Amino acid sequence: MPRLLVINPNTSSAVSALLQRHVQAGVGDALAVQTLTARFGAPYIASEAGYAVANHAVLDAWAADVAKNGRPDAVLIGCFGDPGLFALREGAGVPVGGLAEAAFSAAAWHGRFAIVTGGDRWRPMLARLAHALGHTQTLAGIHTVAPTGAQLAADPVGARQLLADACRQAAERFGAQAVILGGAGLAGMAADIASQVPVPLIDSVQAGAQWAVEALKRKEALDSGFGVDWQNVSWELAALD
Repeated sequence: MPRLLVINPNTSSAVSALLQRHVQAGVGDALAVQTLTARFGAPYIASEAGYAVANHAVLDAWAADVAKNGRPDAVLIGCFGDPGLFALREGAGVPVGGLAEAAFSAAAWHGRFAIVTGGDRWRPMLARLAHALGHTQTLAGIHTVAPTGAQLAADPVGARQLLADACRQAAERFGAQAVILGGAGLAGMAADIASQVPVPLIDSVQAGAQWAVEALKRKEALDSGFGVDWQNVSWELAALD
């Protein structure tokens, strides 16, 4: 069975467990999912600094997995923000996707979309990513709630009502045809609140799982190798060519 490596760029094992459960459910019997937690960085990324370190942590996690298990068949970056997406895609030699990219594509199928996520500092980071991924025109707006994704995940009962209200407000305020509920820690919550939102509600983790299934059907020929003479990094990363 093809192996999907899910890299959690956060250092939270609880988020990794959530990703493992929901991504495996999303791909069913099509893929064997293995979730790997970053060896360093922020417990839950909620700032530019945390995001910057996570780019390195994703490459490090990839290198550690390759050294131990060989290359997987595909990689999903398990963070709504996709740190390391472009760097890993450059030379992994297998399909590489992220929760945000997958959710953007799924939501854009309906038309212009809005994003709801936790943590005010995510707004400019997600706007930048949407622009880089070609969604400047399809992104209608970004609505952040004050609690971070980690805080929302820690209080799922309270989070559901807060997020339902935020998703409904985002759809109405931005005139969106779909809303993305973004965040690894929010996996599964979209299904619980979708009936309270007047437009399709996209779960970023489920979108990532569906991306992985479709990506392996395409069987693309991809470049392998990073062409970097690594210095003072983990031995696994230094071993990558």
